[in-house]
Amino acid sequence: MRIDIITIFPELFQGHLANSILGRASAQGIVKVNPVDLRGFTHDAHRTVDDKPFGGGPGMLMKVEPLFEAVESLRTDSAKVILTSPQGEQFKQSIAQELSNEQHLIFICGHYEGVDERARQALVDRELSIGDYILTSGNLPALVMVDAIVRLLPGALGCPESSVSESFSDGLLEYPQYTRPPEFRGMRVPDVLLSGNHAKIAQWRLEQSKKRTMERRPDLLDRGGDALGE
Repeated sequence: MRIDIITIFPELFQGHLANSILGRASAQGIVKVNPVDLRGFTHDAHRTVDDKPFGGGPGMLMKVEPLFEAVESLRTDSAKVILTSPQGEQFKQSIAQELSNEQHLIFICGHYEGVDERARQALVDRELSIGDYILTSGNLPALVMVDAIVRLLPGALGCPESSVSESFSDGLLEYPQYTRPPEFRGMRVPDVLLSGNHAKIAQWRLEQSKKRTMERRPDLLDRGGDALGE
């Protein structure tokens, strides 16, 4: 997979992209993530990427010309262009799974008061948000989405099954997990996990997932009846 990230702060991405799962996936050739400096597509001495909005109002708006040039220089036949925006569809695991099947993604990191509407209309295939709150820019949302997508690519995780039994993968939150020692300061690992009976362990984990989801995220159950066998 190829992922281009159009931003005015490309240096913000380097540390995270070089480490952990993203770093290994890049080193193994599973994905190529390329932060692209939007200022490289400006043609004035000040490398201007923003201007005042027509009609007045606070703040600045990202200019249309450099956005068009950047996307057009990167776009391939298979590319999907995603704008990070608080107005977008809320990003979730199913969208990460869907996007992990694409060959080429181009993220536009919004900034200031947003982007010129003409860029939104003509360039963007999908607008995505990571939540109902406002951040300084779209850099963090883009990085969050890239992280969630890349870890689903074949070979990105050391254990392929790791992405199957996680929170949200089946509409439920993940069950409690334990490791050695079996007892610590009077707190014991549930006996069923030490039993070696895989059928009982699977049943216990499903029950715990349902219980935890009911307690913490009942909204997931309202729209995820299939996960409960309903």
